[in-house]
Amino acid sequence: MCAPSEQANDRPTDAAREPRGLRPFHVAFPVHDLGEARRFYGEVLGCLEGRSDERWIDFDLFGHQIVAHLDGVSPLERGEALPTTGVDGQRVPVPHFGVVLDMERFEELAVRLRSYSVAFVIEPYVRFRGQAGEQATMFFLDPSGNALEFKAIRDLGQLFAQ
Repeated sequence: MCAPSEQANDRPTDAAREPRGLRPFHVAFPVHDLGEARRFYGEVLGCLEGRSDERWIDFDLFGHQIVAHLDGVSPLERGEALPTTGVDGQRVPVPHFGVVLDMERFEELAVRLRSYSVAFVIEPYVRFRGQAGEQATMFFLDPSGNALEFKAIRDLGQLFAQ
């Protein structure tokens, strides 16, 4: 279940879906080179590093815990194509992960990524323009081929708009 409710069949209340007071999420993902992961997540994205050992590294991604686990071979090195699905006329890579930022931090991140010559899978743009849930979004890959999406929405109350 994605959000708490009193009974299993009840829809979550508006308070249960409210973005205030969100707890940090945790996601673990494979990388083929911890040194490259440390440079990309630490230097390029600006994540602070937490605990680590010879097989994994914790990073603070905008207050969320992400963990790069050494896998040895990247999907790109195995010759695997990244699956995609159509969203708003774009081919969105799946799976992917990222963070919903405010518009100012989104724009700062886009500038930072460009300064490091990060290649975008989907350049920063506004999707669903003029519709419920209008949002800025961008997609790019880490050195191991993991897809990341960062988005921004002016009215966070529209995040789950239908």
